[in-house]
Amino acid sequence: MSLRILHVLDHSIPLHSGYTFRTQSILREQRRLGWETHHVTSPKHLGAKALEETVDGLHFHRTPDAPEGTRRLPGLGEASLMRRLEQRLLQVAQKVRPHVLHAHSPVLNAIPALRVGKRLGIPVVYEVRAFWEDAAVDHGTTTEGSLRYRLTRRLETHALRRASHVFTICQGLRGDIVARGIAAERVTVIPNAVDIEAFDVGGVPDEALKAQLGLAGCTVLGFIGSFYAYEGLDLLLQALPAVLAQRPEVRVLLVGGGPQDAALKAQAQALGLADKVVFTGRVPHREVQRYYDLVDVLAYPRHSMRLTELVTPLKPLEAMAQGRVLVASDVGGHKELIRHGETGLLFKAGSAESLAQAVLQLLAQRERWPQLRRAGREFVELERNWRASVAHYRKVYEALRAHHGPAVRAAA
Repeated sequence: MSLRILHVLDHSIPLHSGYTFRTQSILREQRRLGWETHHVTSPKHLGAKALEETVDGLHFHRTPDAPEGTRRLPGLGEASLMRRLEQRLLQVAQKVRPHVLHAHSPVLNAIPALRVGKRLGIPVVYEVRAFWEDAAVDHGTTTEGSLRYRLTRRLETHALRRASHVFTICQGLRGDIVARGIAAERVTVIPNAVDIEAFDVGGVPDEALKAQLGLAGCTVLGFIGSFYAYEGLDLLLQALPAVLAQRPEVRVLLVGGGPQDAALKAQAQALGLADKVVFTGRVPHREVQRYYDLVDVLAYPRHSMRLTELVTPLKPLEAMAQGRVLVASDVGGHKELIRHGETGLLFKAGSAESLAQAVLQLLAQRERWPQLRRAGREFVELERNWRASVAHYRKVYEALRAHHGPAVRAAA
């Protein structure tokens, strides 16, 4: 009998984020293995027009959003969200009768899954992509060590202890989970990876697009993604004057958008760099490759904080899959992915001077670029592909099915 997995998700495609792309890759690979996957999204998935919808061959059960007034009340919004998700998850679980409930971050998904799992006799695994309390610090809704932070951390640890097994995306998060008292053998890393067939190495710049953006004849330092504070794009702008002092032909290309969009534009203006930094806004996903092809050096200047020290991002892996040249801050999440001097250059996190030096060093040593490109591509081909990552689920899933059996108890 095929394994039947019910995934509990914060949000999903057609929304675009690192979260949705990781989910999509996992689900496609699990189906390639012959497993049957079903999917419920939380009320935080916005924009769904029906309770069920199929997107790119994946069928999703949606959970209605909470009333606007409820969402604004501290604490009550989260409680309402979890109640709604629990009700929806109970309906779907009774219908599809899964062998395993697989809850993905945040903990707001894990708690409803654990309640439904207990009620129906289904084992629950919890996959941690980041800790909710650390994400809240970056979003500015709390501070590290605050009462809310401590309560949220306690809730997270509660879910980790009650899950049948814990998955996570990197060694940094695994170490933090084990330090909370979770047995090491109950924590398995499913590394971030890429679908290697989806990425071609390099590409010829579209000269018409380059000219349209005012980049003709320029060396392009770029970032493509979401503009969150932790990404450190403010540091990239701080470093730009030192780069321009030696390489006046350099321009920064920022493709995307997000919470820091207005602040970054204001910073560029204040630094007198408005004509040296190009903001494209968000571009259609099908167009992203054209913008990657304009970039000479990709920059990932993440600031050092718990979130970035513990969590590995997807973007550098996607860059290496395309054979791109990159610089990145030496936060823990990057050091798990990038081998300094071999697949990219690391610089001291938080230091505009170190970032500028890394960029200038790369630009002065173009003869190294072919080897950097090859090494990055080989790394993802051999170690960071989704087939290898998703294979780590099998042993845990099958052990849980064997122990618990396929039956789903009727809800009381």
